Amino acid sequence: MNGKSNSRKKIRYAVVGLGHLAQVAILPAFKSARSSELVTLVSGDTQKREELGKKYGLEQVYSYEDYEKALSTVDAVYLVVPNHLHKDYSLRAAKAGVHILCEKPMAVTEDECHAMIQAAEENNVKLMIAYRLHFEKANLEAIQLATSGKLGELRAFSSEFGQQVADDNIRLTEPAEKGGGPVYDMGVYCINASRYLFRDEPTEIQAASASSDNPKFRKAGEMVSVVMRFPGERLATFTCSFGSADVSRYTLLGTKGILTAEPAYDYSLPLKHRLQLGEQTSNKTFSKRDQFAAELTYFADCIRKDKQPAPSGMEGLADVRIVRAIYEAAETGKKVELKPLPKKQRPTMEQEIHLPAHGKPRVVNAESPSGEAA
Repeated sequence: MNGKSNSRKKIRYAVVGLGHLAQVAILPAFKSARSSELVTLVSGDTQKREELGKKYGLEQVYSYEDYEKALSTVDAVYLVVPNHLHKDYSLRAAKAGVHILCEKPMAVTEDECHAMIQAAEENNVKLMIAYRLHFEKANLEAIQLATSGKLGELRAFSSEFGQQVADDNIRLTEPAEKGGGPVYDMGVYCINASRYLFRDEPTEIQAASASSDNPKFRKAGEMVSVVMRFPGERLATFTCSFGSADVSRYTLLGTKGILTAEPAYDYSLPLKHRLQLGEQTSNKTFSKRDQFAAELTYFADCIRKDKQPAPSGMEGLADVRIVRAIYEAAETGKKVELKPLPKKQRPTMEQEIHLPAHGKPRVVNAESPSGEAA
């Protein structure tokens, strides 16, 4: 058996980092993820630790300085720390024999991703990247449709993912060199969607970045537009933005039909499809579900049954290398070619997990990216 206490009835977790996402989506998910148990929290904010620890009935919570003590009490960690800290906290967990569920993007560079993968392998622990949409019915049905031939030959993918980020939000405080910016934060969803719908890896990247004169975009940048060439003369384009009205959409264009998902990437809203086949158009709404409880449930099953998670470290690496190529292309104005990757497992309908959605919890010292307190 790998890692700690795989035979336990429930996998004991520490959630590391208590920002907005952790509080509104991850912590409440443990209620439905019955194979997983929230045991402790790790945060640098004393008020967050105390109030949330009390709310969830936890006996002990820890500061970042006491991370190793927290690791000694759990089987797995869910890492929700800033992107540039993913490698460090993953390596320390692996060394302690603790399984790792890490938010995306996996890390800042390919080298960091490789180090995380190697540490997990050497210490016999599972490493999964939190691609929640790999268990979401709307996206899995889109994949099924894309591979069914109903759309004909797939030719193009396009996407827009943007929001108006508040002036003082943490997303605007780090440059791309430290894992900040709209491509690491939002573009990774568009990249991943194009890869799982085309069932392939891009071979060439072109990109351009732009920012208004608003000083809030000085460090992280405002928006990036990308063109990715895929084998079979297919193109994927997307724009991700920290300075737009809210949008979450992708369109898959085939020779016989068009699929549009809008919203496409959200976890707080029902996802929707519009399918156009010739003159016929149909619409489908997928009921809201707990995407985070689904990934917790899946990861617990991988740990208990000693299975390799499908959204593995290699899946995270595949996206990070594209993000890096995008920023290189935007900076140089030149196309960047990508080497082929080994063939890998892609999401399928077999991964769907439907668990009930929860309400909107009150948060402690955290705001949504738009600046609204939950």
